Amino acid sequence: MPLLVIGTRNKHKVEEITDRWRSLAGQGWCLEDLTGHPGAPEVVEDSDTFAGNAEKKARETALALGHWVLAEDSGLVVPALQGAPGVLSARYAGSHGDDTANNRQVLANLEGITDRRAYYVCHAVVANPQGEVVARAEGRCNGVILAVAKGSGGFGYDPLFLVPEYHATFGELPLVVKQAISHRTRALEGLERQLTRLAPG
Repeated sequence: MPLLVIGTRNKHKVEEITDRWRSLAGQGWCLEDLTGHPGAPEVVEDSDTFAGNAEKKARETALALGHWVLAEDSGLVVPALQGAPGVLSARYAGSHGDDTANNRQVLANLEGITDRRAYYVCHAVVANPQGEVVARAEGRCNGVILAVAKGSGGFGYDPLFLVPEYHATFGELPLVVKQAISHRTRALEGLERQLTRLAPG
């Protein structure tokens, strides 16, 4: 059974991807994260697009490991902020992974702005062991940025991201609901359909 390595060390992303793709185990794929691959490179995400970062991570990691690799890049886009935080979502306030500071920065930049529409976007790709991108998909989830955080679930901007159809933020929604409608799930669904045809015999 061919190995598909999830090319991230972000535990939240690993959990969401693994939960969504359990069905692949019965379709010819074995999933692993980077825990068992200490030789995996730390890929510098220096592209100005989500697609560029995802493809770079997939290609470089696949070549280094000699395995199929799934990589993704995702973040929050606020049109009123000219697309920010965008590819800088994880380090919008300066320090990588400081969710509190990043949320505070978004709220400060939105002060006085009435158009608070936003969307989460995920671009996911799969590269083969030769480092060739063989599948790609994008997913989005639309929402609104609140003035006050609600809920303690999720990560990143989730407590500020209200999904109007559910009258709740990603930070308030049960994990199973969030995963069912998230940008990452929608991108993974697109990849899954392609991977069922790509699995080596």
